[in-house]
Amino acid sequence: MNEAIDRIRERLDGWKSDLHFSRVQVRSLLALIVLVLLVSAGVVSRDNSTPIAAPAPLIITPSNITVDVAGGVKKAGVYSLPETSRVVDAIAAAGGAQSGTDLSDLNLARVLKDGEQIYVEPATLPNRSASVPFRPVIKSGPININRATEKEFDSLPGVGPVIAARIVAYRKVNGPFSTVEDLQKVSGIGSAKFAQFKNKIRV
Repeated sequence: MNEAIDRIRERLDGWKSDLHFSRVQVRSLLALIVLVLLVSAGVVSRDNSTPIAAPAPLIITPSNITVDVAGGVKKAGVYSLPETSRVVDAIAAAGGAQSGTDLSDLNLARVLKDGEQIYVEPATLPNRSASVPFRPVIKSGPININRATEKEFDSLPGVGPVIAARIVAYRKVNGPFSTVEDLQKVSGIGSAKFAQFKNKIRV
């Protein structure tokens, strides 16, 4: 720094006679040059010493959904699962299916929706001994379209085995029905046919 100032001073002495600067002007110019050098050195030093902060990592927390698992599972109840969970994950959260339960009627790979119910049809009752006659449970009242079997749909007026199979297949792919009117989305069920059994179904 001192050497640079000395060189500048020597040059100023050489120019002084040519430029006819007064002694006060020369001192002012020299002071200005020194000030500029000091400020420049300070800026460079500060820039070199300032650490560059690394950007904070982006953390994405998946949200959860709530589903109700009922029927032939070991621990029926309401469970909170990641939003990308599937039917098989809901059944696993409920402890798995009960022994002998047939899961072929469910699409285990379907992605779950928040607030829906997964109903696993319980295993059929074992045969009773001859001394204790078996009395089947007779269901009365409207059938639940989210739990009904093909046989139960087939019992509705105007619904044969073909349409009953379509209803179960539609429910398996698209999930539970939100309203009874959603049955009209199934191929073969128009408004006239739906009116025949509307009062015999529920969700």
